Amino acid sequence: MTERIREFLKSRREDGPCLVVDLDVIKDNYTAFAKALPDTRVFYAVKANPAPEVLSLLAKLGSCFDTASVPEIEMSLAAGATPDRISYGNTIKKERDIARAFELGVRLFAVDCKAEVEKVARVAPGSKVFCRILFDCVGAEWPLSRKFGCEPAMAPDVLDHAKKLGLEAYGISFHVGSQQRNTNAWDRALASAAAVFKECGERGMNLSMVNLGGGFPTKYLKNVPTVKSYGNAIFKALRKHFGNRIPETIIEPGRGMVGNAGVIETEVVLVSKKSEEEDIRWVYLDIGKFGGLAETMDESIRYPIKTPRDGADTSPCVLAGPTCDSADVMYEKQPYALPVSLEIGDKLLIEGTGAYTATYSSVCFNGFSPLKTYHI
Repeated sequence: MTERIREFLKSRREDGPCLVVDLDVIKDNYTAFAKALPDTRVFYAVKANPAPEVLSLLAKLGSCFDTASVPEIEMSLAAGATPDRISYGNTIKKERDIARAFELGVRLFAVDCKAEVEKVARVAPGSKVFCRILFDCVGAEWPLSRKFGCEPAMAPDVLDHAKKLGLEAYGISFHVGSQQRNTNAWDRALASAAAVFKECGERGMNLSMVNLGGGFPTKYLKNVPTVKSYGNAIFKALRKHFGNRIPETIIEPGRGMVGNAGVIETEVVLVSKKSEEEDIRWVYLDIGKFGGLAETMDESIRYPIKTPRDGADTSPCVLAGPTCDSADVMYEKQPYALPVSLEIGDKLLIEGTGAYTATYSSVCFNGFSPLKTYHI
C-alpha cells in the first residue's frame, strides 16, 4: 500500500471491487532488475498485467517484452516497443499467429518440439528460435507443470532440426517456477542449459542465449529476497556453469515487476456460520476466484489482507467470493485469521495484487462486471 493508492481510494466513487496500481512502484522495480543483472536484457512478461499504462511506462524505460499471443505483441508495439524488443515466448502457437508475428517484425520464437519448429520454419523463415527445457520448480509457491518444455536431452535434436530448416538455433530457456523464493533455484537449471550448449557445440551449433525465465517473487505474507540477491546468485551460477564464456541472457519478470504495485479494495458482503456449534466464520467478499483471485486456487498464493479493524481479536475465517459456484472459495483448507468484529460493509484491502488478477477476471460470470482497474 502506497500513500498514492491510499489517497486515490479515499476519493474514488463507489463502484464495486477495484484494483489500483501505482506506476511509480513498477518504475522502481524495473530499475532494480536492470541494476541487479546489468548485462541481462529485461523482457517483461506481458501476461502478468498488460495494461497500456504499464506497457507504455516499461517501453519508455527500455524494457523488452515477453508475449504469449498476437494481441500481446500488438499491445507491446502500440506501447512503443520495436519488434526487436519482442519475444513470442509461448511454445504453443497457431501457424497463422506465427505468420502474423513475423509480418509485424518479430524474429524471436520459443519452441519445445520439432513440430513447433516446422511451423516457425514455414512462415517465419530465418528467425531465431530458443528451445524451452523442463525444470522441476522445487521451491516455487506456484510451480509450473510439464505443459511447457522438453527434457534437456531432447533439446539438441529440436535445435538441430531448426538449423536444418534454415532457422537460427539461438538458445535455451527454462522457468524455475513462479514465486520462487530460493535464489539458488537457477543453479541446477543453468547446469542443464550448459549441458545442452555443450552438446549443441559438438554438433556444430554455437548457441548464443540463455533465457533465465521469470520466477522472481513479490512479497505476500512471507518475506522474499531482494532482487539484488537473485542477481548475485544467478551471476554466480552463470560463472560456475559457463566459465568465462557467459552467453547472452534475458529475464522475464512478471509478478516481480508488478505484483507489489497493486492493491484490490473489496467489500464484505456477508459474515455467517454453517452451524451454531462451529467456530469458523464464513466471510463472503464481492470478489473471488472468478473476479480476479484465480491464484488462490489450491491456496497457493496467500495475499496479505488489511481490514479497518486490524489490531482487534481475531478468529479463523473461510474466505469466499460472491458467485453461485461452489469452487469460488479462496481459503478454506487453511482458514484466514480476521477480526472477530468484522462486519458486513467493511472494506478490505488485498495487497500484492498487481499481477495475475485483472487479466484472470471473468467477463460477467453470474452477471458480475470484470474487475475495474486504475493505474496512477
